[in-house]
Amino acid sequence: WPALPELPVLSLTKGIERGTDARISEVIAAAGGVDPARLGVLSGPNLSAEIAARRPCASVVAAPSQDLADLFAGWCDAPYLRAYTSTDVVGVEIAGAVKNVIAIAVGAAAGLGHGHNTTASLMTRGLAEITRLGIALGGRRETFAGLAVMGDLVATCASPLSRNHRLGLALGRGLDVTAAAAEVGQTAEGVATARAVADLASRLGVDMPITRAVVAVVDHGARIDEVTTALLSRSVRPE
Repeated sequence: WPALPELPVLSLTKGIERGTDARISEVIAAAGGVDPARLGVLSGPNLSAEIAARRPCASVVAAPSQDLADLFAGWCDAPYLRAYTSTDVVGVEIAGAVKNVIAIAVGAAAGLGHGHNTTASLMTRGLAEITRLGIALGGRRETFAGLAVMGDLVATCASPLSRNHRLGLALGRGLDVTAAAAEVGQTAEGVATARAVADLASRLGVDMPITRAVVAVVDHGARIDEVTTALLSRSVRPE
């Protein structure tokens, strides 16, 4: 086997490291001694239970070069899974992390009994937050209208299979974050990611009110109903 820095590595993990604001691919490069030029990331509407059941789906595989993206896409080839390629590693990876935070907010709104108008509004404004942060970090605008961002956001915010959506539902029903996490029974990445994303956005001067609201609830014990109401009654501004 070649030395680890020469091996191609595809990250399937979505998140931002607390304390460093590093993307997971950056964590892998530093901790594993992996050459960033050999690192790729995967994102998309990929709920694991549906993939295990071989339901048709698609993903985006991003890598620093097209050749490496093509290699990774070949790894993911299956009759029920189509892999698209991208060289926008930052955009794809940021989307995969932040959509989990937005899914908590959307789930919480549903848990509070709000309807589709509310959840659609939060999803759409959540997409705007993800796009602002991704572009500030060097991502490409066109990435955010595709599978890696919009597709993944829709699946994570709308499906009962989504851990982050289920955690948000539990918060909306009045559970605190510890009890909500226990009810879900699986790791909801958005809880750990929310503060890191908020810190990163603050450092870059990017406005992310939904993310800040999730941090207020999961880290500071704010009431979810008050936070949701405050989000939707912000002052008038151009979209």
